[in-house]
Amino acid sequence: MKLPRAPARSALTRAPMRPNLPFMTPDDDLPTRKDDPVSLLARQDLDPLSVAELEARIVALEAEIARSRQKIQRAVNHRASADALFKG
Repeated sequence: MKLPRAPARSALTRAPMRPNLPFMTPDDDLPTRKDDPVSLLARQDLDPLSVAELEARIVALEAEIARSRQKIQRAVNHRASADALFKG
């Protein structure tokens, strides 16, 4: 006796489901407030800027990235220190 086959699933139903993880769009990593400095920076028109001004902008942005990375590292180190203190 043959058992009935389950109906074929579409590609959408075969994809693994990840509950509580919404689909992301390219703008999801941008701040949500319209007056946020990063949002304003991303929307700024670059056409009127000269090559020298664009290069200066890149230097300033790279410095800000380095400052942000340092802040992240301090936060991670602080968290690790706190975790070690309370585990011991």
